[in-house]
Amino acid sequence: MAEKIKVAVVGVGNIAESHIHGYLNNPNVDLYAFCDIREERLNEMGKKYGVTRLYTDEETMLKELPEIDAVSVCTWNSAHAPCTIAALKAGKNVLCEKPMATSAKEAKEMLAAAKEAGKLLMIGFVRRYGNDCAIMKDYIDNGFFGDIYYAKATYLRRNGSPGGWFGDKNFSAGGPLIDLGVHVTDLTRYLLGNPKPVSVYGATFHKLGDRRELKDKKGYVASSSKGEEDIFNVEDLATAMIRYDNGSVVSIEASFSLNIKKDEGKIEFFGTKAGAKLDPELEMYTDINGYMADVNLCTPTALSFDGLFENEIDHYVDCVMNGAECKSPAEDGVTLMEILDAIYESARTGHEVIINQ
Repeated sequence: MAEKIKVAVVGVGNIAESHIHGYLNNPNVDLYAFCDIREERLNEMGKKYGVTRLYTDEETMLKELPEIDAVSVCTWNSAHAPCTIAALKAGKNVLCEKPMATSAKEAKEMLAAAKEAGKLLMIGFVRRYGNDCAIMKDYIDNGFFGDIYYAKATYLRRNGSPGGWFGDKNFSAGGPLIDLGVHVTDLTRYLLGNPKPVSVYGATFHKLGDRRELKDKKGYVASSSKGEEDIFNVEDLATAMIRYDNGSVVSIEASFSLNIKKDEGKIEFFGTKAGAKLDPELEMYTDINGYMADVNLCTPTALSFDGLFENEIDHYVDCVMNGAECKSPAEDGVTLMEILDAIYESARTGHEVIINQ
């Protein structure tokens, strides 16, 4: 392989900029081409980042630029599968943003395409690349927590609908569960050692909807205003209980709209020797010399999204160039889609859903 890998970004919306910055900061990457169906946005991003190979059609780009080594797929969710499969069939390595797809069926088709092409398919589970995750994993791997048998994860927004395609199920496949909940569902599973899901019980609600027109305490609209064309037919709150084959159980909550005091994003783990909370500082609770004790580290452990994507992109480049073992492989993306599918099905039927049995 050449000294630098040539990378194309498919879908140059907001999340793509995190990928782009990561690539620009990596000396082993040549940011080679952009592709987006929105020509105005495409030209704007090309000018901003000095990329001149601009395409509105992925198939054309892949055909005309066979020298591309790797692709980042940063489209809306419904395009993840077709864009990823097209790139894999063209012999490219792919980093696909989360969620992997809109269903487990699509995810399995993506995995099959990667295996057939003999190329890397990595999923953008960016929380795996955080400092908090690395420190927690170090403690877990060294037995500090004992047997972790229960975890709780919340990603709650009081008034945080992203708007646009995120509210349209045809493009997003769901609301806060598949957009926000996927992060904490994956992170808890990863830290638990990637156990296999056995069953889920879930519920979704569409009670408050898209409330971006609400004003804050100063009388200002708290977030971007809605357009007349905006659609919001996804859940505004989702909750689930996931049971794994190692006996552990995880509770998940995610919302775009909820009547709470402030936004909340925390993860808690409960083990036989100790417990922990990421909120975002890491706090740990155990007993020492017969006394209950709280453990505070000298090492800063707060989650900062600065550097998360850079760590992820650096790992992706290392995998492509040097064959490093992928930290967030497609197989894990398939399992997460099976969990999400089961939660939505449980919410629809009102019953527990059994997975992989």
